[in-house]
Amino acid sequence: MTTDLATRTASRRLARFTARIAQLDDVRRDVEANHDENRWWPTSIADPRMRMLAAGWSTRVSYHMIDTYRAVITRADGYGFDHLVGLSDTNLIDLVRPLGLPSSRIRYLRSLTVFLNQAHNAATATTDVLIEQFATGVDQASYKVAQCAVLYAHGYHCGVIPVDSGMITRLAPVLGLQVGGGPIAHEQMRRALEAAVSDNPEHYRRLAGDLGYRVTIPADATPTWWLHLVLIYFKRRYLNRTHPQLCAHRPVCSRVLDCTHR
Repeated sequence: MTTDLATRTASRRLARFTARIAQLDDVRRDVEANHDENRWWPTSIADPRMRMLAAGWSTRVSYHMIDTYRAVITRADGYGFDHLVGLSDTNLIDLVRPLGLPSSRIRYLRSLTVFLNQAHNAATATTDVLIEQFATGVDQASYKVAQCAVLYAHGYHCGVIPVDSGMITRLAPVLGLQVGGGPIAHEQMRRALEAAVSDNPEHYRRLAGDLGYRVTIPADATPTWWLHLVLIYFKRRYLNRTHPQLCAHRPVCSRVLDCTHR
């Protein structure tokens, strides 16, 4: 692994960084609105197979289309997975057309079905192995899609922190994180973040409580889901377009925002 985030020094850096950005009101609102009941991956979908499908279909859908996306996956869930995979391509095109890229989404469904039918050890495979198998075995998937599919299928608090491209290109440099390039960078950063949280889970649990976050973190869960949402919404609001409050000397400057360097 090319990153050192799992080391003690880098873990402390992530802890300080999270303590600062979790105080932001807009980040808090986003996290609270999506923690216990995520808008992209609702708890109303119970079938793990349908959850894996929904996670894959949520990719390459812009945020302003979330209502359209939710309507599509609600309709798909209404069919039931077994009935859905029996639909013709013509009927599936009609279903997924509002999301765009209908051919790619149908290929994902067809390949996912084959993967699930052949994944005899899926129930006992480790997270790392399952994500690797999914990313390499499902057409139109990637490490990011595999991470999302495994997380949603297993539940928000299963310990997986999905990493998207923006976290690689924008968030990692802010954290002083060297994760390299290419698809494997998603896995390197995921494992590093998860290791850092596991190194000091009570810090993040206590932080969410001290800041008054209105979220439910199960007593036996590491706060990976909470941290994922804090990081992803900070990235979306402050890093997708350079925010004027950001310090230009990050990650050396630990204040992150509103310091004299900006």
